Amino acid sequence: MRLYLAVAAGGFRRYATYGTATAAGVFTNTTFGFIVAYAYIALWDERPGLGGYDQAQALTFVWVSQSLLAAGALIGGGFQEEIQERVRTGDIAVDLYRPADLQMWWLAADMGRAGFQLLGRGLVPLVAGALAFQLALPADPLRWLLFLLSVALGLVVSFALRYLLGLLAFWLMDGSGINMMATVVSIFFSGMLLPLTVFPGAFGEFVRVLPWAAMLQVPMDVLLGRHAGAGGAAEALGFQAGWALVLLGAGRLLQSAATRKVVVQGG
Repeated sequence: MRLYLAVAAGGFRRYATYGTATAAGVFTNTTFGFIVAYAYIALWDERPGLGGYDQAQALTFVWVSQSLLAAGALIGGGFQEEIQERVRTGDIAVDLYRPADLQMWWLAADMGRAGFQLLGRGLVPLVAGALAFQLALPADPLRWLLFLLSVALGLVVSFALRYLLGLLAFWLMDGSGINMMATVVSIFFSGMLLPLTVFPGAFGEFVRVLPWAAMLQVPMDVLLGRHAGAGGAAEALGFQAGWALVLLGAGRLLQSAATRKVVVQGG
């Protein structure tokens, strides 16, 4: 465990060194947040109560989503591209020889990265949004605690999905195409584009049970009180934990298959 804590701390420090990139990311998230917020205001003026949210809740969805965007790698980026490159160059052989589990190593590193992104790129956009708009942020400390727990589970689900993408490089060798498709899917099915509750009927029910919903939609609904009471919170967190276990298990199986089919290029 001390090894993986050290790896997580290293992931945090690694991203903390990129001060200029972090500042640019904060500016981009904040600017994009204002653009989306005014688009939501126009939409909710025309359709009050859309998706079960009032305008303040919809704006809260916008700004908290911006604070989680980088941490959850909701629009691409992340360690999976590094894994794919290491497979392409053959450096993955070094990773496989380490006296550490490959999945746990990358999970620890990604949690360190996500922790920095939450602090470095998440706080300023949320504060900017709270100062400029009326947001429906809860005053109940327990609600915030449940939200943070839901965010942590969402980050694990995000990691597990991206780990599967990284491992596919053992067969594809070039992950650029599948990464692009995965980003589009993540933007739409996580609720980053629009809350998933706005989609009606069977399609809405379908998208809300996919793993991408666990990355953003569920944490947002926990924060906004849509999973009220102990039963509602347990159901929401159980949904996320279930997908995390399923996807981590799938990653474990794919990792086992990949290590039996190692193709090292360049050496």
